[in-house]
Amino acid sequence: MQGLVMKSSKEAVQAAAKEFIQFVNRGVSPYHVVEECRRRLLDAGFIELKEADRWDIKPSMKYFVTRNFSSIIAFAVGGRYLPGNGFSMIGAHTDSPCLRVKPRSKRTKQGCLQVGVECYGGGIWNTWFDRDLTVAGRVIFKSDTKLVHGLVHVPRPLLRIPHLAIHLQRDINDSFGPNKENHLVPIIATVVQEELETGGGSSGDCANNTADKHHPTLVNLLCSELGVMPEDLLDFELCLADTQPAALGGVYEEFIYSPRLDNLHSCYCALQALMESCTGDSLGNDPNIRMITLYDNEEVGSESAQGANSNLTELILSRLAASTSNLTTFQQAMPLSFMISADMAHAVHPNYQEKHEDNHRPLFHKGPVIKFNSNQRYATTAVTASIIRVVASKVGVPLQDVMVRNDSPCGTTIGPILASRLGIPVVDIGAPQLSMHSIREMCCTSSVLQSTALFKGFFELFPTVRSSLVVD
Repeated sequence: MQGLVMKSSKEAVQAAAKEFIQFVNRGVSPYHVVEECRRRLLDAGFIELKEADRWDIKPSMKYFVTRNFSSIIAFAVGGRYLPGNGFSMIGAHTDSPCLRVKPRSKRTKQGCLQVGVECYGGGIWNTWFDRDLTVAGRVIFKSDTKLVHGLVHVPRPLLRIPHLAIHLQRDINDSFGPNKENHLVPIIATVVQEELETGGGSSGDCANNTADKHHPTLVNLLCSELGVMPEDLLDFELCLADTQPAALGGVYEEFIYSPRLDNLHSCYCALQALMESCTGDSLGNDPNIRMITLYDNEEVGSESAQGANSNLTELILSRLAASTSNLTTFQQAMPLSFMISADMAHAVHPNYQEKHEDNHRPLFHKGPVIKFNSNQRYATTAVTASIIRVVASKVGVPLQDVMVRNDSPCGTTIGPILASRLGIPVVDIGAPQLSMHSIREMCCTSSVLQSTALFKGFFELFPTVRSSLVVD
C-alpha cells in the first residue's frame, strides 16, 4: 500500500469502511439512498430547498435539493463566492442494476404465487438466483385529501428465484443463459399456504384496482409496513434487493463484500467529502460553490427528468450563478468550473487478466483510477487528469490509470453527458472493484478513505490549482 494508506492506521481505514457499509445497507433503492443522504445532510447543518420555491442563497451556507426523491444535489457556498465564479463539482449516481416489480406483477404457476419483475440496467442476472430477496422502494398512497409518498423496506427474506436442479440441465456449468422473462420470476408464496393463512385463494386475473394488480399477500405486506389501507394504495416503484448485508471480508478484513458498490461507494465518498470540507475554515475562504450531484437512472442511459441528461444540473447552476447586474455570469462560470465524474472502475481480475490492457491494470489499495477513452466513453482529458493529479499529490492519495483493450467494449458514465451538456471540464475517476453489476460486488477497504480524502482535497484545493492553469 502507498500514500494515504501507508499513513493511515488500519483502524482508520476500517472505521471509514464500516461507516460506508452502514450507508450501503440503508441505500436499498435510489429513494432510500436519497433519504439517507438527506438525513446526513440535515444532521450536518444543510438546509433543504425546493425547486418550486424562491431561493435566498447566502455565502458560507449549505443547502440541498431533491428531484423525484431519487436524485439529490447538495452544495456549500464559498464565503468569497460571487456570481460568475466557478463550481467545484463531484457527480455520481444513486441507481444500480436490479430487478423491479412490474406494474401488474400477479402470476400464479404450478401452485406457486410469483411476482413479475423487469430487468433494470445491465445486471449479471444469474447472480440473482438462489438469493434471499426482499422488496424496497416507494409507495404512493392517499392520506385524507393528499397523495403521500412513503418509503418501504422489508428487511426479511420474501422472495427467491430458485435454480433448476443440475439433474434437469446437465450442461448448466458449461453455459447458463436464463430467459429473462420466463426464468427470472421470484416465488413469494404457495397457493396452499395462502389459502390456509387467508381462507381464500389468489386469482390470476388482473383488475383495474391497484390492489388487484398484485398478489394480495404482497399488497397487504406493503400496507402493513406503511400503516395504510389497501384501497388507499395507488402505485409503487419497488426494487428487489438482497437481504444479506454488506460486510468486511478476507483474512485481514481488507475487502468489502457488498451489493450496490456501483455506485453507492462514489455517492458516499462524495457526500462525506463535501460535509468534511465544510467543517474547517476553508469554506469561508472559497471563491467557488462546492457541489455534489447524485443522479438516478445512470444505469439505463440517464434519459429521465432526474437523470444526468436532464435539465436539473443546468437549472441549478444557472440559478446559483444568476445576477441582475450581469446577464452572462452563468456562461462565465462554466469554464471556471470542474467536475469529477465518480463511478467505479474495473480492478484487474486475477483469473481473467487477459481481459485487461497490459499497461492498465488497476490493483486494490493502489488508489482511485483515472479512466481514459479516446472515443469519449469517458470525459477525461490531459488537462482534467493533470488537475486531479496535482490535487492527489497534495493530499497524498495515489492514483492509477485505466483504459480498455482495443478488442474490448467500454462502459460509459455521466461524465461525457455533463461535459457536453454544460461545456465544463470533467475527469472520470473511480475506485477499483471486482464483480461489477453482480448482486454481490467486491472492493478494498482502503478505497473508501482514499476516495474521500481525494474528494475533500479537491473541494478545498481546486480554486488554487485552477488559478495556476494556463489553457485557453
